[in-house]
Amino acid sequence: MSWLLSIVFPPPPSIFIGTMSAVSLMSLAYGGYSEVKGKNMQYSKFWNVNNLQKKKTLIGKEEVTELSGRTGMFILYTPAFLAGVVSFSIFPDEGLRFMLVDAALTIHFLKRILEVLFIHKYSGKMVLDTVIPITLSYFISTASMIYAQHLTQGFPEPTVDLKYIGVALFFVGIGGNLYHHYLLSRLREKSDLGYKIPKEGMFNLVLCPHYLFEILGFVGVFFISQTLYSFSFTLGTLMYLMGRSYATRKWYLSKFENLSKEVKCLIPFVF
Repeated sequence: MSWLLSIVFPPPPSIFIGTMSAVSLMSLAYGGYSEVKGKNMQYSKFWNVNNLQKKKTLIGKEEVTELSGRTGMFILYTPAFLAGVVSFSIFPDEGLRFMLVDAALTIHFLKRILEVLFIHKYSGKMVLDTVIPITLSYFISTASMIYAQHLTQGFPEPTVDLKYIGVALFFVGIGGNLYHHYLLSRLREKSDLGYKIPKEGMFNLVLCPHYLFEILGFVGVFFISQTLYSFSFTLGTLMYLMGRSYATRKWYLSKFENLSKEVKCLIPFVF
């Protein structure tokens, strides 16, 4: 692990951050494993299409509050975005690296909010009981990453400085993710609730290029941050999105007989 110690700050003497580093990695990895096993997050096409009957049964048994897809997704991202904005005033004058980390996280969630409002098309609703834990997860992980960066104040810089490479990777990731989300939105007219096989951009190579670029974006955030928490979160995100992309490809194969077997899940020609 000497290579890791050369690119991250020394772990701060914080039980909270140490615990959250382990929790983030394990929970995201388990989420990826659950996606592979068919236990999909309840805000996706997997929930809206495959589990429609399950959803009706749930609603029939107990009082369930449903939100529109747009409202639910807006709620998911707003607290994390606000955490990034507020952190600029809570932790002023903490140096360039802290500012870049905070800015990257704030831009990431601002982009998601703008996509929710102006780009994404929605085929179903969201259950409030699902929205709340996901919202808390985004908020807590964002606040933890910012706080972990704050705790590096006074520590010696890592031997290898990756922050400028990280900035470049972050913008490649966020740009590629936005572009492929836009391509997905073009597949569906306002009155069309069905699904189609995407073809443009990198969709002819992988079914989830938007996940690939999201991973690149978070690798960029880790390179900017260079904390153990951001490393754990990024590794967990990789595991989760690998599982989710696998589930996505499996779903497409079950719905579209003409889907090319050469189109991979996440990484062109590999996975």
